[in-house]
Amino acid sequence: MREHSRENPGREDAAEGRIEGRNAVAEAIRSGVSIDKLYIAKGETDRTLARLAADAKRTGAVVVEADRRKLDAMSLTHSHQGVIAVAAAQPYATVEDILRAAEERGEKPLLVVCDEISDPHNLGAIIRTAECAGAHGVIVPKRRSAGLTAVVAKTSAGAVSYLPVARVPNIAALLADLKKRGIWVFGAAAEGSVSLYNADLAGPAAIVIGSEGDGMTRLVRESCDFLVSIPMKGRISSLNASAAAAVLLYEALRQRLGG
Repeated sequence: MREHSRENPGREDAAEGRIEGRNAVAEAIRSGVSIDKLYIAKGETDRTLARLAADAKRTGAVVVEADRRKLDAMSLTHSHQGVIAVAAAQPYATVEDILRAAEERGEKPLLVVCDEISDPHNLGAIIRTAECAGAHGVIVPKRRSAGLTAVVAKTSAGAVSYLPVARVPNIAALLADLKKRGIWVFGAAAEGSVSLYNADLAGPAAIVIGSEGDGMTRLVRESCDFLVSIPMKGRISSLNASAAAAVLLYEALRQRLGG
């Protein structure tokens, strides 16, 4: 489901939990702070930055090259020394953690897979709704996606403390793996051939929500078992990403409660 993207990887996304400067970033990594993204100056090749990038990658952080102007715009201290880290508000889980949570609760898995949701407010709202609707976890890609930043945590109203969020390198590969595990994949699409109320969401299910601007990527769309459309009676043809996720999640909950 589509909405104009408000992606801004600068001030808003990094306004809280930001760590600037080489020594500060190195110390944060050494002390075990969970780093969501590490921005390093493009074209800088000195050994200190290379070591910081390697150390951050080993912890699972996403390393992004950015030009100096972008780093200057992100910086509050104006002395970033070519590196700015954004701390994760919560450590990432694994897909196995999420599936284990469903098993421990004696429930069929209900997952939300976010395909390049770039707006942290949308991601936070999806996590909040997923937790309220009884989903077992949310999965996001490492690239071209909002991460577990302070903005996401705040928008989730604390749900990130209770609902595991995993980050994977490739969403299409993830979906292929989930299908091998017996989980049906339902993609939200305005042009979907299956109406929401005809979709069987009571069994093991992964609900895929596409990006705000373009919907699901081609490979992800092709990886879905079903493309599900939400009935629309008004003149606007689609809901935004977080609203679409809420509608599908609560239909899944209704079905699982036997409603």
